[in-house]
Amino acid sequence: MSLNKDIHTKPDLRLISLSLIILAVLSCNGPSGNTMLPASGMADTSAVTNPDTTEYLFGIPKDSFTLISGSIKRNDILSSILVRHGISMEKIDRLIRNSAAVFDVRKIRSGNHYTLFCSKDSTARAEYMVYEHDPTTSYVFSFNDSLNITPYRKEIRSSIRYASATIVTSLWDAMLNDGMHPSLVARLSEIFAWSVDFFGLQKGDSFKVVYEELSIDDKPLDVGKIYCAEFRGAGNEIFAIPFIQGGTESYFDSAGNSLRKAFLKAPLQFARVTSRFSSSRLHPILRIRRPHYGVDYAAPIGTPVLAIGDGRVTKAGTESGSGRVVRITHNSVYSTAYLHLSSFGRGISAGAWVKQGDIIGYVGSSGLSTGPHLDFRIYMNGSPVDPLKVEAPPVEPVSPENMENFEKIKKVAVSLLNTF
Repeated sequence: MSLNKDIHTKPDLRLISLSLIILAVLSCNGPSGNTMLPASGMADTSAVTNPDTTEYLFGIPKDSFTLISGSIKRNDILSSILVRHGISMEKIDRLIRNSAAVFDVRKIRSGNHYTLFCSKDSTARAEYMVYEHDPTTSYVFSFNDSLNITPYRKEIRSSIRYASATIVTSLWDAMLNDGMHPSLVARLSEIFAWSVDFFGLQKGDSFKVVYEELSIDDKPLDVGKIYCAEFRGAGNEIFAIPFIQGGTESYFDSAGNSLRKAFLKAPLQFARVTSRFSSSRLHPILRIRRPHYGVDYAAPIGTPVLAIGDGRVTKAGTESGSGRVVRITHNSVYSTAYLHLSSFGRGISAGAWVKQGDIIGYVGSSGLSTGPHLDFRIYMNGSPVDPLKVEAPPVEPVSPENMENFEKIKKVAVSLLNTF
């Protein structure tokens, strides 16, 4: 899928900033004790200007040393790197012992980057080594008198971003091709999971979102808060407005109904429908027509399969042509089945209780199957129903005593989304 970002109307950032500040004030004063937004509003975290012209790297003045960089090789050990640069085994052992509570060197991962700070004299001995453990945390190995390991954590900057896109084709996950952070795609799919069928998006459907972007060294790291969002498709307009009620933050639509419903729209996050519910389908292997009381989702082997709702596992076993199957009873009305699995999720067996979103198995091709896919089925009062047409009941809406405060927050959020 490709997406066209809406660039026809550039939002007024001052208006967005003001709107977020107003939302923060409203959120802190309502009867629900809502704390939806930080008081900092739109302000980016800014680095403090240092009048010192010395250039630092991981807190070390880089101009004072010769830098040697590399990556941890497979089966490489710390001593094999350090001994080559003048550090004795005795010093290495003392350093590891001194800082065992700070960092376990056995957790050094192959492929991760390191930098040696070597003296500029004839010995070229390593004075420091910096091991980059993950995007936020590095460890500074000091080979001076202290002989210790010190964690160095990079500054995570927070800024407010907005995104607006119109869908050209129907595959939601292609948003990634438009440069959006994968976490934003995942977060939006979670927020709208009960209200939007991401396998049935159509050309012309669109969304808007205002969100917090977390970055390190000016590179996007993750997505933080989703301040508000809107989806338009199939003639519907669905807002996602965060609101804290009963001590828990949830997203609600413009009428105050929770976007969270009893069931997920689908048991897979991203896949495509290859066969729909039918009373007479030509079986791809048996070559005879018979009912297909489920929806087939094509996905790679090993793709996690999620329980669409809370319930009790009534079966986790093999059923001839259906292969490995998990069956779940959700309540007195609804039950679901997940067919052709390659394996079961951890702890999944008859009698086990599962929560919505738990991994109950993995996509496979067991039983009578032409390829990797999930055959997903829903039963209502024991009879099969089309999973794509089931309307799940919503959970608790905004309570009457909180509605006044919610209406104030909604008004500002909708106005904010209308700025772009």
